[in-house]
Amino acid sequence: MKKIYIIGMISVLLSAESCKKDSSFLDVPPKSVVTNDVVFSDPALVLSVLGDLYNRVYDFTSLDNMDTHPENADKKNVAGWTTFADFGESFPSDNSFYSIVQNRNWGYDTWSTWNYPYVRDLNLFIDNVTASTKLVAADKNRFLAEGRFLRASYYFEMVKRMGGVPLITKTLTYDNSGNVVGLQFPRSKESDIYDFVISEAEAIKGLLPSDPTEKSRATKAAALAMEARAALYAGSIAKYGASTPQVSLPGGEVGIPSSMAPGYYTKALNAAKEIISGSAGSYKLYQVLPNLSDNFAAIFLDKSSVNQESIWVEDFKALAGKVHSFTTNDQPYSVSDEASDAGRLDPSLNLVQSFEKLDNTFAPIATKDGAGNPIYYADQQDPFAGRDARLAGTVMLPHFFWKTAYIDIWGGYLLANGSIISSDDATHYATLPGTTTQIQVVGKDGPTPTGEPLRTQTGFYIRKYLDPTTGSGRRGRQSDVNFIRYRYGEVLLNAAEAAYELGQTSDAALYMNQVRARAGLTTPLTAADITFDRIVHERRAELSFEGHVLFDMKRWRIATKVWDGNPQTLTDLTSNISSATKRNTQPWGLYPYKYYNPGSPNNGKWVFREVLPSPVTGVLNFRLGNYYSQITDAIISANPKIIRQPNQ
Repeated sequence: MKKIYIIGMISVLLSAESCKKDSSFLDVPPKSVVTNDVVFSDPALVLSVLGDLYNRVYDFTSLDNMDTHPENADKKNVAGWTTFADFGESFPSDNSFYSIVQNRNWGYDTWSTWNYPYVRDLNLFIDNVTASTKLVAADKNRFLAEGRFLRASYYFEMVKRMGGVPLITKTLTYDNSGNVVGLQFPRSKESDIYDFVISEAEAIKGLLPSDPTEKSRATKAAALAMEARAALYAGSIAKYGASTPQVSLPGGEVGIPSSMAPGYYTKALNAAKEIISGSAGSYKLYQVLPNLSDNFAAIFLDKSSVNQESIWVEDFKALAGKVHSFTTNDQPYSVSDEASDAGRLDPSLNLVQSFEKLDNTFAPIATKDGAGNPIYYADQQDPFAGRDARLAGTVMLPHFFWKTAYIDIWGGYLLANGSIISSDDATHYATLPGTTTQIQVVGKDGPTPTGEPLRTQTGFYIRKYLDPTTGSGRRGRQSDVNFIRYRYGEVLLNAAEAAYELGQTSDAALYMNQVRARAGLTTPLTAADITFDRIVHERRAELSFEGHVLFDMKRWRIATKVWDGNPQTLTDLTSNISSATKRNTQPWGLYPYKYYNPGSPNNGKWVFREVLPSPVTGVLNFRLGNYYSQITDAIISANPKIIRQPNQ
């Protein structure tokens, strides 16, 4: 695999030529400064500058525990595991972050970004490559295309958060006159920013390599994947924005006319088809391991050339010193490499039960029979049998073997009278009725009655992106698992959604069934089966914990329905599982208990109970003003041409 690692800006002063001094003594060229002419005549030096720009790519999430770039200080929720511990899909088992599930109103500035210094650096890079007379044509064209790709990528990140923003594609220079009017630009229409992203992808795709082994630099497939996703978002906002007319501005800075939806969906489908056809390189679904759940988990771990599914990634490499602490933070407690770091990201029962059964039906995890009596299971894995393989590839279920041992998840002993014997820690023993020997009465990995942090509080651990390599959970070593930004599985689902919206349901089924077959769902969906609910479900099953859920809910304009500010009852939890607009405001758990009743044929078997973790005292409340992140008073004060967001 070809890779690009970050070696910094090497003290490049891109404006150094403009500094002139009278003293000839000061005319001696500084030995620590490299001028534009030198940098942009050497491909290796240009690559080092480009490497820094790649390293500053803005994502909804990164596997990094914290951002190390001061210029990206506006990454409010980009902090590794905490980015995922939201939206009802998981629980944050770290009492420093319980605010996520307590009194939960998202601020209007949540998810915002306004990093025009990064835009300026991208424009400077493009200008300097354009002006270079020393680079050979092939290098020059590729560097230009990469700079434009990164610029379009950041504008895409801005528009899906902020709506229309000032579109600045040239390097602006302040003349020190005190007059800044020439530096002030109004917001463009939201559709104009999407059009810019789409047109840039089309313009540069032929200048980028069609090379599936290139993962961390832009390729033709990466440009097309960005185009397909951006056009799909724009089409969705145009179509479904009609249901929230109050989420718009009269000048089009927020909101896209519904008449533009078919055009955007067509562009999304065409871009996806280019990748699917192989014209951008040979990409395909990862199908390597015989166990389908292990195979799905391996998509995010396999960095070899065998993995032809990943298209564009954030590359991590231990030998280059670029690692992250995702595994350190989220590994199961009982087999953790650091006793004080584990278990922070616990997938919810809400998510777990959403994975459908292999007969294409939906059902809650069965805890009681038809008469309301507990179901006794011989094995902790039994309640989850016969479901979509992506469930066990995304989530560590009870009694999952990881690294060196089976994880130990159970809530205590359930007695015949319905009472429970448990403890606040697995090392604190107790005796069972009729016995005198103290024994372990709760799982080493939780869940405990007292809700001990760093253990699971839902009955599950995250598996996706968790690194099974020895030592990957140590603070000193950490992990170098990649973060995948675009992959072929998403491309197929983007094609399916665009085809569905264009009335091409047979094609939608064709694309979707490929993804489902990889997960063991071998009964194909028909054209008649493809509905909006199916589209929403399939993305949730395939793309959980990859940074999609928020923006999908926003673009479909169903976030205010799914996170409506009302508590989620057990009936809410277990009903209407296939519905796209099902309430998902609180993360529930599923606790296994050992049944203790000597002489009963069920003695030693497992009973499961749905539980709302005690720290979950708030409900997720997504307001109309959250569909677009806030443009702050400071920004508006600096540029009065900027108008405010609606509903804020």
